[in-house]
Amino acid sequence: MMASVADHLKTAPQLSLRFIAVWLRNLRVWRKLMLPSLLGNFGEPVLYLLALGYGLGQFVGEVESMPYMVFLASGIVCSAAMTGATFEALYSAYTRLTQQQTWAAMLAAPMNVDDVVLGEIAWAATKALINASAIVLVASVLGLVAGPEALLVLPVILLAGFSFAGIAMIVTAISPSYDFFLYYFTLVMTPMLLLSGVFFPLSGLPDAVGIGAQFLPLAHVVMLVRPLMTGTAVDAPVLHLAVILGYAVGSYWISAALARRRLIR
Repeated sequence: MMASVADHLKTAPQLSLRFIAVWLRNLRVWRKLMLPSLLGNFGEPVLYLLALGYGLGQFVGEVESMPYMVFLASGIVCSAAMTGATFEALYSAYTRLTQQQTWAAMLAAPMNVDDVVLGEIAWAATKALINASAIVLVASVLGLVAGPEALLVLPVILLAGFSFAGIAMIVTAISPSYDFFLYYFTLVMTPMLLLSGVFFPLSGLPDAVGIGAQFLPLAHVVMLVRPLMTGTAVDAPVLHLAVILGYAVGSYWISAALARRRLIR
């Protein structure tokens, strides 16, 4: 008799280093398409940064005692990480799961579902780091980064990538088709992008909305990344890291359980 989702959720994922083989496999494939992939994932956030930063920035002026362009740059870094991890864990992972049957081939090797899911999430987090690093580099060239402490953004982004990828992997594990992803974009990703302080400070939101935004992982990523990039003090860094880590661990646990329920008959 097939185990229920609740049964799988009660079982902790079996962690092993076998997930690295999945990560390496995806890296080798990506290297063949590296240039168009970088252009696609790198071009849009840079366009947002330049268009909104220079265009809207002239009307907005300063936000939180800094030029709007500086304020926006750190938000775009975070949104690029979320977008990169999400698209990889949704479309690319789902294609490997259903269309190409790559997951089935991997499971024929001495590897379990938990290894495959963690490998996919780790690779999606790597894509988030690649995308965000490119934006940090552009921001540095434009003089929008305060100092070398901005390098601390990179490990934060990698951890955040695990969170965003894990959440997206939950959707992949239950999705019957590509069209199902639209629910996630409309109901989760777009509200999170607009209500996490990427484009404007949370202090400008109504109190109830601002409190709700504190439960969004992207908001905590922004609260860590923005001070690191602008050279200001980070408020409650342990809390922000704990929330991001909690989302990363929890989403992996749930996505692994759902994937086991889908693949193990």
